[in-house]
Amino acid sequence: MLIKVYGAAVQGIDAYIVTIETNTSRGIRFFLVGLPDSAVKESHERIVSAIHLNGYRFPSSQIVINMAPADIRKEGAAYDLPLAVSILAATGQVSTEYLSDYVIMGEMGLDGMLQPVRGALSMAIQARNEGFSGIILPYQNAPEAAVIDGISVFGARNLREVTDLLDGREGCIVQLDKSDAQIAGTAPECPSDFADVKGQQPIKRALEVAASGGHNLIMIGPPGSGKSMMARAVPSILPPLTREESIETTRIHSVAGLTGNGAALVGLRPFRHPHHTISNVALTGGGNNASPGEISLAHNGILYLDELPEFSRSALEVLRQPLEDRTIVISRSKYRVEYPASFMLLASMNPCPCGYYNHPTRECHCSPPVIERYLGRISGPLMDRFDIQCEILPVGFEDMSRDCECESSAAIRERVIRAREVQATRFAGEKGIYCNAQMSSRQLRKYSMAEPAAVRILGEAMNRLNLSARAYDRILKVARTIADMEGSRTVRTTHIAEAISYRTLDRATWGK
Repeated sequence: MLIKVYGAAVQGIDAYIVTIETNTSRGIRFFLVGLPDSAVKESHERIVSAIHLNGYRFPSSQIVINMAPADIRKEGAAYDLPLAVSILAATGQVSTEYLSDYVIMGEMGLDGMLQPVRGALSMAIQARNEGFSGIILPYQNAPEAAVIDGISVFGARNLREVTDLLDGREGCIVQLDKSDAQIAGTAPECPSDFADVKGQQPIKRALEVAASGGHNLIMIGPPGSGKSMMARAVPSILPPLTREESIETTRIHSVAGLTGNGAALVGLRPFRHPHHTISNVALTGGGNNASPGEISLAHNGILYLDELPEFSRSALEVLRQPLEDRTIVISRSKYRVEYPASFMLLASMNPCPCGYYNHPTRECHCSPPVIERYLGRISGPLMDRFDIQCEILPVGFEDMSRDCECESSAAIRERVIRAREVQATRFAGEKGIYCNAQMSSRQLRKYSMAEPAAVRILGEAMNRLNLSARAYDRILKVARTIADMEGSRTVRTTHIAEAISYRTLDRATWGK
């Protein structure tokens, strides 16, 4: 008997439907074809045990299973459940009436208990797009898939619950509706708060501007000046994810296996803080089995690189293209995948190996060539991609000892949210654009209306500082954000002047 069961596979963050064709005939052999990897082939033993322990019989006839499309490699143990269902259906132990209505995925233990799979949200989206009425998943994945409208989502704990559903007995299996789709927190819980940071008002202002517009920012200053502390406090002032951003972020984290805690969607903006020994592949994604890297896991959030010059030159240079395109394409001999990578790059570094170059009170013991080589680890093209470049100096004793209340992150966050709401209204008709930093050159010309006097100031700065065309665009984007923070529809001279002041750490002039 030939039957078809439908599963799904994930490539990048997108899914495609896999048709599992099972035929039983006279004989005793078991064939599994369609380019399965070792984990899929090993499913035979798990399926045999699960079928027996759930009260069914494994057929003694010959079984041929084809996984189509046969030219795409099938990876992982998530095909255990659809393979087991296909065998039971082909031998008449399970009804075939509703098989064509569902996409079925799940990893099984020897007792038939289901384990969560990766990419459930993408699978649900693809199943809906291809006209399936429902999707059957492990119970842990069901809340994640339930956020998608237009498809029924069933969460099963074991093989028996799935077969009961297919036979028309819905006693145990859980059907989730949209009210069950809980978002994993929207109020940031951060170990650092700007209320704990003494002084550093200019840097706090710069970080607020960066958070308001999603701009890249770098801080250069001596050790102990508060760079890391303030960087770790930035998530506490970021606005919550919109529903569209939350779905995008959850899809990436689901593919990476970082969901499944019972919440449906990621509600907090990611904050990724990799160590400087990270490899290029871990940063960008890829590997033998394609998976998203840190820059994609930071999508719609922050990628923080502390001690920036300590990262390998090759790892830093691979950031250049994603910072411009906000996506990254991983091309290997066996696959080609594309991951979103729209993140806010936050970095900090010392000005020299000893850390005290340009320090107001302490002497630097590094020679000029040593300082130049140290700063040269950050290439000009990469530095040019930082919208905001800040020099940070140590906090004096008076500021440290002063007993006063500093502005809390909650108060700053309210202003950031208001600025983002202005941008959300502006970009309501622009797909995939949520903040000023994501504007293209065309959109920048459309939305960054500047006063003639402001344009003249920008032109003078371009000539005096010898800035690039990219710097021109980024100054306008930052100025647009500052104008939004003040509720101004027009970019004025004060907005341009402040945005220009954030470009003074150009390597050709800084510290001279």
